[in-house]
Amino acid sequence: MATIYIRELMNIFAGDTGQERSKHLTLESLKLPGLEEKTAEHNPGGGIGEIEIGSLGLKALTVAFKLKGSDPQTMSLFGINGRVAMPYTIYGVVRDKQTGGAIELKAIVYGRLTKLEQSEFKRGDIDDQDHEIKEITHYEVYWNKVEKFFYDFYASTWRVDGIDQFAAERAILRIS
Repeated sequence: MATIYIRELMNIFAGDTGQERSKHLTLESLKLPGLEEKTAEHNPGGGIGEIEIGSLGLKALTVAFKLKGSDPQTMSLFGINGRVAMPYTIYGVVRDKQTGGAIELKAIVYGRLTKLEQSEFKRGDIDDQDHEIKEITHYEVYWNKVEKFFYDFYASTWRVDGIDQFAAERAILRIS
């Protein structure tokens, strides 16, 4: 059945899932990682054209979000413990426009807060903070409580709809 799915509401828990880390009242925007394969150009010496060869792995993942006002809790996450990844849990309400039903979108990200940028102060305007999470080593996405994507850098795991996309390669390389 064809339908339209619209993300209506989002929330992020920065650093864990405790209620004091919920940003539902200050979250202005949030961008989940774009998924992109690494590719390489190949222009064969005897060929008539060039192709892009894929399946060379995933490009680095990034999450960006903006909060209204100043947020001392996320400010403390910048550079915390130097090199340690922190958990970020994201929830979204996605609306099925045909049925009107609400669908849960959930993402779990482990990474480092590598950007914290305060907006320019201007009297009469509300300031905001831009945040960027990089060095993402773990990423999970659930659609209506069902796993959609699962990525783990250290375990060399990449699943789509629960199907392990890298199982054969791990077996050949003897990676447990």
